[in-house]
Amino acid sequence: MRAAVQHRYGPPSVLESSEIEIPMPGRGEVLVRVGAASIHPGDYFIMTGRPYVVRLVFGLRRPRNGIPGRDLAGVVAAVGKDVTALRPGDEVFGWSTAGTLAEHACVPVDNLVPVPANLSLAEAAAVPTSAMTALQALRNIAKAQPGQTVLITGASGGVGSFAVQIAKALGAEVTAVCSTRNVDLVRSLGADHVVDYTTADFTRTGQRYDVILDNVEAQPLSAVRRALTPTGTLIPNSGHGGRWLGPIGRIITAHVLSGFTRQQLKPFTSVETRDDLLTLADLLATRQLTPVIDRTYRLDEAADALRYIGAGHTQGKVVITL
Repeated sequence: MRAAVQHRYGPPSVLESSEIEIPMPGRGEVLVRVGAASIHPGDYFIMTGRPYVVRLVFGLRRPRNGIPGRDLAGVVAAVGKDVTALRPGDEVFGWSTAGTLAEHACVPVDNLVPVPANLSLAEAAAVPTSAMTALQALRNIAKAQPGQTVLITGASGGVGSFAVQIAKALGAEVTAVCSTRNVDLVRSLGADHVVDYTTADFTRTGQRYDVILDNVEAQPLSAVRRALTPTGTLIPNSGHGGRWLGPIGRIITAHVLSGFTRQQLKPFTSVETRDDLLTLADLLATRQLTPVIDRTYRLDEAADALRYIGAGHTQGKVVITL
């Protein structure tokens, strides 16, 4: 099978289009014929090995898994022993730690759910990591609810575009922060108010919010806190930062400050669960959630796709189609 493979950390040029053996599903696994796979900034950081702290998890000298990608949608090609919930021919979407930028991927059965009937494989592939991050941040961490005001920075990006819709589904009043070219997009996703960061600074408008999901972290914590209510919740959610520790410095600062203020400063790391994927599938099926796809690329264009991700400013998700 064809796959995008890397043998060392580096820029997108380290990716090679290679022929490798089709993996065999183990006990409790499913072999998926990949129809589409989405990528996000985390995939870019793992590919480059920067910030260097990612190498502690993914391999010190080179990536332990040479195939990038985590999210996928496709058709079940074969099932391993003891798998009864899925059968060959089923359309599924979910996530895999084995790499998804390939024609086939082995996935634990608990990491997959059926594709809603109203979604294409490309749309389904765009969902898992980014939408689950938005869901867990707003529902589990911030506990957003009707009547609350929620501000989302990076509202037109991968996580942000899902977050706007999920906050609305939770009943919140949503303010989206984006650039001029994305104002119409975030309004179409349900944002009640829009702040164009090219002409206004949300930390200086005098408006305060119950919840801020900061997907950009372009402002100091002290400035963002000015836009929080006295007991509001700030969730920093960005992988940016120095080349050694990335966002860890900001995370430590947030934890320390939390001990001296009534405001809740809560960095978090999302953890994929099947229950949350089923929740997202329900939101998709009822059209409360719609994936935004910026660009699609072929598998042999994976390097270009990751280069585009690395440049920032995507509108929604970037998807590889096979």
